[in-house]
Amino acid sequence: MPQLPAGRGWWFEPKFDGHRVILWREESGVRLQSRSGREVTDVWSDLARAALRLPAVTVLDGEAIVYVSGHVDFSAAQARAASAPARAAKLAARWPASYAAWVILVHPDHGDVRSRLYLERRALLLDVLEDGGPPLQAVPATDDRATALLWHDALRAQGVEGLVATHATSPYRAGRIWKKVRHADTVDAQVVGYTGPVSRSRALAVRLPDSRIALSQQVNAKLAAQVAAHLAGAHPALRARTDSGAVYQVVESGPLVEVLSGTTRHGVVTVTRLR
Repeated sequence: MPQLPAGRGWWFEPKFDGHRVILWREESGVRLQSRSGREVTDVWSDLARAALRLPAVTVLDGEAIVYVSGHVDFSAAQARAASAPARAAKLAARWPASYAAWVILVHPDHGDVRSRLYLERRALLLDVLEDGGPPLQAVPATDDRATALLWHDALRAQGVEGLVATHATSPYRAGRIWKKVRHADTVDAQVVGYTGPVSRSRALAVRLPDSRIALSQQVNAKLAAQVAAHLAGAHPALRARTDSGAVYQVVESGPLVEVLSGTTRHGVVTVTRLR
């Protein structure tokens, strides 16, 4: 049974397996940004068109997801995110994207609402999405632990990777303000460097949740190619050492990766995929 946070005031949402995207509905149109701030409007053009129905001056944070045969398919979302606009359009025609909104950051009538408590922001999110409809929808939420446990087990077959727990009194701020309860025992880590050629990294230097820098085991060719797309502008001159002394090439604003948490305790890190 998953270990959900204890105590009163916790709310639970399904954790969809896709790409985090900030959606800006501006006066002049829509733009989408990745977690790193990269412009991805052309990649998720179907979501951009749908977002024109939202009221102007709205900013949402959420997950761009792709369903294949009724199942949330991370690989399909990954393929879309890594595609040029022309190929992304072809993929969108075959597998349209959906947007699972977690939170509203800017409301057309109330401005920046990040300092407001979770329940207030949740109400404002539902307000702006009321007349929208698919493919833009708020993630489901419940404060009932029994319902959350049911979601955790029943939605796994549909590709939902677990739950996100947020306290009702929590504002939205930089850093981790929620708790993830995944089916797999994994943690997120940021890529801060690599070894080998940038086009085919042998291993990745990652910053773990406890702030340690560790070198991963050798990554496979598929993962190395995916990471290479994010490291294309990396400058190879600057080097650094991990906490154990291993040398790596430094990169700035590297992507997040998922690592097996049981492999981090002794500095042997296994990276499973790009987040």
